Amino acid sequence: MTAPEATSDTPATPEPKPAVTSWRDSFAVYLQPRVLIVLLLGFSSGLPLALSGSTLQVWMKEAGVDLGTIGLLALIGTPYTLKFLWAPLVDALHVPLFTQVFGRRRGWLLLSQLVLMATILVLAVADPARSPWFAAFAALLVATASSTQDIVVDAFRVESLPESEQAAGMASYVAAYRVGMLVSTAGALFIVSGFESAGLARPSAWMWGYVVMAALVVIGIVTALAATEPAQSKGAEAATHAQNAAERVLHAALGAFSEFLSRKDAFAALAFVVLFKFTDAFSGTMTAPFVIDIGFSKVDYAAIVKGVGLAATLIGGFAGGFVARRYSLATSLWIGGVLQAIANLSFSWLAHVGV
Repeated sequence: MTAPEATSDTPATPEPKPAVTSWRDSFAVYLQPRVLIVLLLGFSSGLPLALSGSTLQVWMKEAGVDLGTIGLLALIGTPYTLKFLWAPLVDALHVPLFTQVFGRRRGWLLLSQLVLMATILVLAVADPARSPWFAAFAALLVATASSTQDIVVDAFRVESLPESEQAAGMASYVAAYRVGMLVSTAGALFIVSGFESAGLARPSAWMWGYVVMAALVVIGIVTALAATEPAQSKGAEAATHAQNAAERVLHAALGAFSEFLSRKDAFAALAFVVLFKFTDAFSGTMTAPFVIDIGFSKVDYAAIVKGVGLAATLIGGFAGGFVARRYSLATSLWIGGVLQAIANLSFSWLAHVGV
């Protein structure tokens, strides 16, 4: 039998209404085990950033290292910029023993975290007053291990979360990343000050402060052990099992770069990414030693970062979202660029006013 044709007397079957997600369901996605794993990995990614950046610069300033040398230490952050160069290696190569036991993503994750803990401990025993360049080299190792961890966490997050949980996962990751940065800036400075108040000499206080930061890497290690290898990673590993290491690396590298370069105005986009926040990167690198140099204490700086700094970051994030929703992309970028210039000019005013 054929279905009767719809007539004016035959009521049309109503289309199902799209399901409305309740507030409870929207919140519940953040409690999914996969999202919680990503949240804890976000903390692990954010923790090391300041240890080779602003916190290290405060340490060096207190150790008597001149501002010119501290400014050159901005190069320590180079691995975060160039990590795309060895991302294909991380994506394609297997880690002996780790990959067999934990899988491709978790194996690299655990290896990078163990190396990260070891390099932070090496930095802890460095003495910037006597050998600032050894401390800088140790910090470069920390940045390299940290950026490698970032590569793996990004891949793990994308592969382990279904599309419906990607937004919640990214929001959780960014929030926890900020908390990790807060712990390694304000938290580390408060810990060092606490050790000094307990009677430790300043070099010993800084050493034990960094040891505490190294111990916090355990949070990421436990998270990696508790996680499960993404199904997508297992499938990719099985598909490339017959290829040798060189073939896997070449395939991953060519695929990533050719896909990007095939896009319209790829080089213009790359230049924009590099240059739009160029001055912000320079001023951000020197903020901590500059604030200490004009007379603020590290406890003052920690309080600013923890209080006003965190509030400004959160408010700025919501404001940026509003601007991007209200105006065109080009207009939003102009607004951001002008505000960025004004913010950097405020350092000149602060240098004139002082504490």
